[in-house]
Amino acid sequence: MSGVRARLSIREPPNCPVAASLEGGTTATAVEWTAGMDPVTEQFKAPTELDLEADFEANGQSVYRVEREDTTDCPCSVIESCGHPVSEVEVRSNPSELVVTIHLPSPEPLEEIIDAIESTGSETELRYLVRTKTKGGADPIVVDRTRLTSRQREVLETAHRLGYFEYPRETNAEGVAEEIGIARSTFAEHLAAAQSTLVENVLGDG
Repeated sequence: MSGVRARLSIREPPNCPVAASLEGGTTATAVEWTAGMDPVTEQFKAPTELDLEADFEANGQSVYRVEREDTTDCPCSVIESCGHPVSEVEVRSNPSELVVTIHLPSPEPLEEIIDAIESTGSETELRYLVRTKTKGGADPIVVDRTRLTSRQREVLETAHRLGYFEYPRETNAEGVAEEIGIARSTFAEHLAAAQSTLVENVLGDG
């Protein structure tokens, strides 16, 4: 089935029991959860040194289980409440980050999904977006850079060069602004405008 595959990074995810269970520098993978039950049971793999009772251990990894209320607005539940299943979930700590992959019929639902996540207080970043094919494989969605002003391109290029979009970040907004020679607030305005233009471009390709 054709469509798009989006990967989102959600920083400091609220109400995420897996994130709350992790310790400095650890990563949880193979995150799964029950559906239609209260409480919801979440299962994940992580290093054996976590201060949790593991279901079983093998090769330095353990399988753990944690619970949360079904009414809790964790990011994965928020995404699925928009009508789109979540897959390939990873949770990282120090800093806390939830990385999810979503399969969508087109790019249009992304705006609603991101708005819903950020309404819970999370900072969300679109890591990549690719168009999938009916016979397998994927194509990147082309972004028209000419829709950006020269200042917006400079802000994005400088931020990328300095590692602003890396995980964890290699610099902060103040560092990028200083490199360009503009105020931090001005950098934030240009960055927000550039990201908005790129998202509109992507959604328009649907």
